[in-house]
Amino acid sequence: MPYEILDHAADAGVRGIGATLDEAFAEAARGMFALMAHLERVRPERTVDVAVEADTLEGLLVAWLGELLARRDIEGLLFSRFAVEIAREGSGWRLRGRARGEGVDPARHRLGVEVKAATYYGVRVGQDGDRFIAQCVVDL
Repeated sequence: MPYEILDHAADAGVRGIGATLDEAFAEAARGMFALMAHLERVRPERTVDVAVEADTLEGLLVAWLGELLARRDIEGLLFSRFAVEIAREGSGWRLRGRARGEGVDPARHRLGVEVKAATYYGVRVGQDGDRFIAQCVVDL
């Protein structure tokens, strides 16, 4: 299933679409990194494990994308492949994810816009017919 980039006046929206909630979250991450670089040029050479928790699925999406942006900034990585497992934990939600990518190489990577943060603006997580949606606006 794909991701979509949503029009927004000053920033951009990303929508992950999947047959499962896990796939929708993974596609939302692909959409966010597609704003920053051509994903086809990002090699899956390094793997980063991510674990986040939140009280709501919307909070979990913002935390997931925010943690990936932190790893990008701290480790200088671009990611192109994602795997996600979401589970209920007590009254909240837990996500264990894996992102694969490589260090930024401006000579080889065609860089796009810089995403500064995932926001709660326009955040939506849910089921639409037989597909799951995970979307939010990201701050550029």
